[in-house]
Amino acid sequence: MPVPTYPLRGPRRTVSWIAAAALSAALLVTGPATTSAVGASGADVSAAADTPVRTNQLGYLPDGPKRATVVTTSAAPLTWQLKNAAGAAVASGTTTVRGTDTASREATQLADFSSYTGTGSGFTLVVDGRSSHPFAIDAGLYKALRSDAMSFFYQQRSGIAIEASLAGAAYARPAGHLGVAPNKGDTSVPCQAGVCDYSRDVRGGWYDAGDQGKYVVNGGITTWLMVNAYERAGRAGTAAALGDSTLRIPERGNSVPDVLDEARWELDFLLRMQVPVGRPLAGMAFHKIHDAAWTALPTRPEQDDQQRELHRPSTAATLNLAATAAQCARVYAPYDAAFAARCLDSARRAWTAARANPSMIAPDSDGTGGGAYGDATVSDEFYWAAAELYATTGEAAYRDAVTGSSWHTSANAFPGAGFGWADTSALGRLTLATVPTGLSASDTARIRASVTAAADGYLSLMAGQGYAVPIPSTAYVWGSNSLVANNAVVMAVAHDLTGQQRYRAGAVETLDYLLGRNTLDLSYVTGYGTRSSQNQHHRFWAHQADASLPHPPAGSLAGGPNSGLQDPVAEQQLPGCAPAACYIDDIGSYSTNEVAVNWNAPLVWLAAYAAEPSTGGGGGGDPQPGAGCAVTYRVDSTWTSGFTATVTVRNTSTTAVDGWTLGWTYTGGQRVTSAWSATVGQSGATVTAKDAGWNRAIAPGGTVSFGFQAAVTGANPAPTAFTLNASACG
Repeated sequence: MPVPTYPLRGPRRTVSWIAAAALSAALLVTGPATTSAVGASGADVSAAADTPVRTNQLGYLPDGPKRATVVTTSAAPLTWQLKNAAGAAVASGTTTVRGTDTASREATQLADFSSYTGTGSGFTLVVDGRSSHPFAIDAGLYKALRSDAMSFFYQQRSGIAIEASLAGAAYARPAGHLGVAPNKGDTSVPCQAGVCDYSRDVRGGWYDAGDQGKYVVNGGITTWLMVNAYERAGRAGTAAALGDSTLRIPERGNSVPDVLDEARWELDFLLRMQVPVGRPLAGMAFHKIHDAAWTALPTRPEQDDQQRELHRPSTAATLNLAATAAQCARVYAPYDAAFAARCLDSARRAWTAARANPSMIAPDSDGTGGGAYGDATVSDEFYWAAAELYATTGEAAYRDAVTGSSWHTSANAFPGAGFGWADTSALGRLTLATVPTGLSASDTARIRASVTAAADGYLSLMAGQGYAVPIPSTAYVWGSNSLVANNAVVMAVAHDLTGQQRYRAGAVETLDYLLGRNTLDLSYVTGYGTRSSQNQHHRFWAHQADASLPHPPAGSLAGGPNSGLQDPVAEQQLPGCAPAACYIDDIGSYSTNEVAVNWNAPLVWLAAYAAEPSTGGGGGGDPQPGAGCAVTYRVDSTWTSGFTATVTVRNTSTTAVDGWTLGWTYTGGQRVTSAWSATVGQSGATVTAKDAGWNRAIAPGGTVSFGFQAAVTGANPAPTAFTLNASACG
C-alpha cells in the first residue's frame, strides 16, 4: 500500500492554543526543563537511554513475537542470550543487521527470540555484553494494563467525585464543574456571544486531555473505540473480560458491562451537547465547551473559577454525535433498551441536521481557552455516521448514503499515517467490515479486503524499520503514539477477519514500541516499565509543578515524539532531534507529553485484545468442519433473560450456493425474538434461518453471516448440529 505523507489536517491543537499554553507553562512549571523525574523504581526517566538493548519493558506473550532492537555500530551480527531471573541462559542466537533506522537515525540490529515459549519474570536479553531492562514472559501480561488504561477514563470524569477506594488516595478529588463554588459549573452553561441566547446543562463527560475542556469531535472517536472494543470482544467470545465488575468504577455490579458504563459517561454528555428541539439549528451539536480563558497550570477541577462557554455548533461535531449515538443504539440495546432508543433518536436527528447544514466548519481561529479542533473536510464524518446508522437500522436511506460516498470506494479510507479525530473514514470502514449488513457479498468482501490491505501496509512499514513502528518517519507529529496504536487496531481487526497470525503479531509487536522498544529506551505508559513517562502535561496530575499533586496514574499514555517541536520546552531542549526522539518527559512539553482521551482509547482497545487467549482463528474460534459447508455459532453478548448471537456459514464445496436455509435445534428452551440479515423462524425447539435475498449466493470458499436476539432463562447450550438446505453441515 502506498504510504502518503502525514495526512491529518493539523495537530491536535492550534497555534493560538500553543501561544496561550506556552505562557501558562512558562509561568507555572517549576525548575528548569532539564529537571529529571524519579519514578517509583528510582530510575531517572529524563536521562539518555541507559542500554542499547531496547525491549518491551513490560514483557512478551509466550505465543507472540519477541523481538528487541539493538543499537550498535558493529557491521557484523552479534550474539545474544536470553537469561532468566537466576541469570541462566535459556536461549541464544545471533542478531540480524538492519542498518540505519530513518526515524531514529540509529544503526540497529534485530534480536529475535520468538521461538522461546517459556514463562516467568525477571528475564533479560544480553547482547554483546550489554543487558536489557528486565521483563516478563506471561500470557496474562496485559490484564493489568487493560484495567489501568480504563481507569484513566474514570479519573478524567467531569461532574463526579473520584473515590479513593477506586482510584487511590492520591487521585481522589471532589467533583469538578458542578456549580459548587468556586466553579461556575457545567449545569447551566451559556453560549459564547452571538452563538445562542440560552444555557445548557452539559455536565459529565471526560476532560479531554491535560486541560479541562470537553470536545465533541475528540469524544466521538474515543467513545467509538471504547464501545467498539466491547463489540469486537463479543464477536471474539471474550466479552466477559470487559463485563460487569471487571473495572474500578462506581457502576460495577449493575449488570451492565463496565466498559459500556464508562463509555456511557461520555455518551450522556454528547447527547446533552445536542441543540434541543425548538431552537435554531435543532439537532446539531455544539462543537465544544471549556473555560473562557486557558485554565492555569496546575488547577484542580473543583478549584477552577472561570466561566464555562458553549461554542458554536459544527457539522463535524454533529456527525460525531450521529455516529456514536447510532453505535450506542446497537450495542446498548440488550442492557438498556430505553437508552438505546434515546441514542437512536438523537442519531437520526443529528444526521438530518448535518444534512441540512453540511458546511458549518469549526474555525481554526477559535482557540482561546481550548483547542480549536478545526476540520474543514467532513465527507469522511458523513461516511462514518452513515455506516453506523446503516449497521444499526439496515435502512435503505443510510445504505444509499454509504454507497454514494466517495469514501466507500476510496483507496485512502485508511490513512497511511493512521486514522484520528479529523480522519474518520476508517471507522466507518471497520464497522462495515465487521458488523453484518445488507451490503452485497462482493461489496462486503471488498471492504474486508481493504482492511487487510491497510494492515499489510502497516506490516510493511514495520518490516522496514529498526524499531518496527507502523507509521512512516514523517508521521512523528502531535499525538504520534495514538497513530501508532490506531494502526495496530487495524491490524488486529485484520486478524479477526482472516485468522492470519501475521496480523496479530503486528498488533502485539506495536505494543513493544509504546512500552519501551524505542530510541529513547522509555515506556510511554505511566507506571509500566523500568523507565516510564512520569510528568505528562496535566492540570491535576501535575507533581512536577506542585509536589502536593500526584504524577499521572498508571496506564496513562503520553502523546509521544513530535518533530514539530510546538512548545517552548521542546523547542529549547530538542533542537535537531531525530523524528522518533523528539520527546521530553516534562510537564511543560504539551506538544510531546500531554495525555488525551483519544490517545488512551486505542491503548484500552489493544490491551484488551492482547489480554485475550490466542485462538489462532478469526476472533470466534475456527469453523467446524463439514461436508460442503461449515458453521460458526457465536454468542456475542448475554444478559439475565437473553442473548445475541452471530452465525456464519462457509461454503466449503467447489460449487456455489444459490439460496440457503440453515436449521438447528435448541436444547435449552431458547426462543429467537428478532433477527437481521436473515429471516428466522422457530417451531418448538427447531430454528430455521433463510437468506434475506441479497445474501442468497455463497461462492465456493465464501461466507455469509446473520445475527439474532433470543430469550433464555438458565443455561444457554449452543446447538451441536446444523443443516444447510436439508443436508448435514459441520
